[in-house]
Amino acid sequence: MARFDRYLAGDSRQWVCSRVRGEVLEVAIGTGLNLPLYPAGTHLTGIEWSPAMLRLARQRRDALGLDVELREGDARTLQFPDGAFDTVVCTFSLCAIPDHEQAIAEMHRVLRPGGRLLLADHVVSTAWPVRLLQRAAEIVTVPTGGEHFRRRPSQHLRAAGFEVQEAERFKLGIIERLVAAKRA
Repeated sequence: MARFDRYLAGDSRQWVCSRVRGEVLEVAIGTGLNLPLYPAGTHLTGIEWSPAMLRLARQRRDALGLDVELREGDARTLQFPDGAFDTVVCTFSLCAIPDHEQAIAEMHRVLRPGGRLLLADHVVSTAWPVRLLQRAAEIVTVPTGGEHFRRRPSQHLRAAGFEVQEAERFKLGIIERLVAAKRA
């Protein structure tokens, strides 16, 4: 991920983490790469389906001396009550969640009215030569690792009950980051 972040994602993780407020849930926290980027005092809960990745996130949390609750969980069936969070964060993960539309619906469910979803992910490029490469790569990456390069989560947000407030794409349209609010 370090190379991906350096050459493609830019400051997307910082961009997302700097916009959190209130009770925060990070969906698919992975190895905890975002942990040092949250503002001091952030009340954060993170979920991850992979026990091995969660173990690394716990090590990172402990090394940083942070008070963060980390749980094993599935983005498609979040084990939290409706309206439990003010902010939901998901960075570079919807591309690998088998049913990303269900995950978006769950993120909506656990947000309070007016709560915000903060996303950053790699998506289908705006440049046709890159789209061809992404399509070719998916022939291997989808069956072997579930990695999708041509998804556009932003296209599903309105149907899930979100209103996009900020959105931008860069690096030939490969990276998209956005802020979407749960309609009250």
